[in-house]
Amino acid sequence: MADSTITPETNGVRYGLYTSVGMMVYFVGASFFNLTERIEFSFLNGLILAVGVCFSIARFKRSRDGRMAYLAGFGTGIITALIASVAFAFFFIVYAGVINPGIMDGLQAQDLFGYDLSVTIAFLAIILQGAMSGMIISLIAMQYFKSPEHQPMTGLE
Repeated sequence: MADSTITPETNGVRYGLYTSVGMMVYFVGASFFNLTERIEFSFLNGLILAVGVCFSIARFKRSRDGRMAYLAGFGTGIITALIASVAFAFFFIVYAGVINPGIMDGLQAQDLFGYDLSVTIAFLAIILQGAMSGMIISLIAMQYFKSPEHQPMTGLE
């Protein structure tokens, strides 16, 4: 039975928060083992984001009995990625500004921005990277999750 209380917005916010918690746990674990200075390990945050977006879209499709509008599924994926990115970026501000201010020294030495990298620039970069990655992940995921009867738009030429 279709659950009409789940909208793309509520579903995206719920799974965005779940995804951000996963990203935070991974980041704290990586920081504990001094792996945050190696840029290669940030790839796993993208993987966590991809899993969160896919779970979000799958949950929304299940709530609609397997029949979901393409843009509604795409929207829930984008909202999930945006909420996860913003929440993780705020966590990074608190972590790098209060809990472990020394982390910025290692990031400045390894990052493309060098010593111009501040917590604010890192905050904005996290949001931008997460939002753009989430949009691409949502587009890719919707090719798998779209309804079987979905037809591309015709007659616009």
